[in-house]
Amino acid sequence: MRKKNNLRNAAVKIGSAVGKMDNRAHMAAHKAAGAAHVAKEELAQMAKQLEALGKQMKKSTQRLKKALG
Repeated sequence: MRKKNNLRNAAVKIGSAVGKMDNRAHMAAHKAAGAAHVAKEELAQMAKQLEALGKQMKKSTQRLKKALG
């Protein structure tokens, strides 16, 4: 009887450890996906800012050419 209890206790400990590791892996994957989403949004926002700066630079160049020419 004692041998069965020891086996059962060992199985419970192994199952608990596997469950904890699975949960940690799931949470890590969730955090990584969230970080990727934020990075994608920031990249899109930076691209918009870069485009706006390009337009502004083009206008400034035209004004400078008019002023000099």
